[in-house]
Amino acid sequence: MTAAEIEAKAKEIKRMVIRTVTGAKGGHVGTSLSEVDILATLYFGVLNLDPAHPDLVDRDRFILSKGHGSEGLYCSLAAKGFFPREVLGTYLRHDCPLTIHPTRHVPGVEMNTGALGHGFSNAVGVALSARLRKRGYRAFVLTGDGELQEGSNWEAAMSAAHFELGNLTVIVDNNGLQLSDRVDRTMRIEPLDEKFRSFGFDVHKVDGHSVPELLGILSALDYGGKKPHAIIARTTKGKGVSFMEGVPEWHHRVPTPEEGERALKELEL
Repeated sequence: MTAAEIEAKAKEIKRMVIRTVTGAKGGHVGTSLSEVDILATLYFGVLNLDPAHPDLVDRDRFILSKGHGSEGLYCSLAAKGFFPREVLGTYLRHDCPLTIHPTRHVPGVEMNTGALGHGFSNAVGVALSARLRKRGYRAFVLTGDGELQEGSNWEAAMSAAHFELGNLTVIVDNNGLQLSDRVDRTMRIEPLDEKFRSFGFDVHKVDGHSVPELLGILSALDYGGKKPHAIIARTTKGKGVSFMEGVPEWHHRVPTPEEGERALKELEL
């Protein structure tokens, strides 16, 4: 897809997120809206995947380490064709595979996530496995910035550089907010670019809501080289909905039906 087509797809996915969370009366709408432009760029412009054959050996692997952003992932997978869009209407129902955090019961989900700090380490293992097996697939992982307060991420970064995993890309959803406050007031993690660079990463800072910028960077990386890649994507929590943007409360607050309708109208502009 072109950048313009991906932008249109991202807006569609954001509307799907609003409907899914509002209908289920549960979820994490703010963090899902934060990540959608990144996910749309990956699924419709970067990742080598076939929804009709989700278990192909040489498929690229994507891991959503910030598992509380499951609605953004589920809606992206449905938009890509991994399962019918109607299934989104069963989100959080009893015995439905679409749980609050993603699991491998859902087509297209590579790893159960939700316990923060684990996805990055697993992505390192995936990338290392590809190298050892002499396969061409790549590993991509999306982390939250608050999640990087977990020390296991930095052990993963050290390992990725040590094993020269150029086929690994970590993308940081750098929206500056976590559960109930700002990241820098909870535990400072900046400067992230300097930290990743000191660990031996190829580092890029981008606008996480600019599809052309994301697509340009992700298409130009040297995946066959020796340096793992870190994309620090500056984002806004609740992106696209004026009353949600940058408000910590929308980490876990669920829109009322009236707020859901208002959000949908804003996302149609």
